[in-house]
Amino acid sequence: MSTTQRRSKYTEDWIPVQSIANGMILLNTQEKVTGVKISPRNIFILDYESQQSILANLRNMYNQIDFEFWLVVADRPVDISVYMSQLQLLYNQENSPAIRKLIAEDIQKGNSFMNNNVVDTEYYILFKEKDLDKIQKKIRTLINSLAAAGLSAKQTSNEDLRIILDNFLNGGRTTEFGTVVTTE
Repeated sequence: MSTTQRRSKYTEDWIPVQSIANGMILLNTQEKVTGVKISPRNIFILDYESQQSILANLRNMYNQIDFEFWLVVADRPVDISVYMSQLQLLYNQENSPAIRKLIAEDIQKGNSFMNNNVVDTEYYILFKEKDLDKIQKKIRTLINSLAAAGLSAKQTSNEDLRIILDNFLNGGRTTEFGTVVTTE
C-alpha cells in the first residue's frame, strides 16, 4: 500500500475496486468477486421432514465447496413509492366510502413502512477468482447445489454488488452524489 493510500481520507483510495461489470467486482489485482444471490425461502413453514431435508442438503453443499467463499447477508431498502402513488390515484378515483376507507388504511400502512425504513434481506454466496471459465463453473455448481437443496439462486447482478458494497461501506445507505453547481 502506498503512502498516498494510507494517508488518504477518501474510501475509494484504499478500496481495491476498479469497477463493477457483468455481475462481477473487478479488483486491482485483476481478480473478480462474484457469486450467486439466493432467493429467500421460509423453510420453517414446511413440515419437519422437509425442513430437515433442506438443511441436510445445505450442509452437504457447504461441505462439498472446495474453494474459499463468503456468506453475505445484505439489507436492501424497499421502494414502494410507485405502489403508494397508485394507491393514492385509486383513492382519489373511488366513490364508495367503504372502499375509500380500506384504501386509506393501506396508504397508512405503506407510509408506516416508508417511515420505518423497511428492508428486504438478501442472501449471497460470493467468491474471488481470476479465470472466467472457473467463475462460470463455480456459479453453475452453486446454483445446481442450491437447487438440489430446494433453493433457487442466480448470478449476482451489478446492482446486487453495489448494494453489498453500500452495506459494508456506507451502513446500507446508497450514495448518489450529484454535481454541485455554484452560481456567482
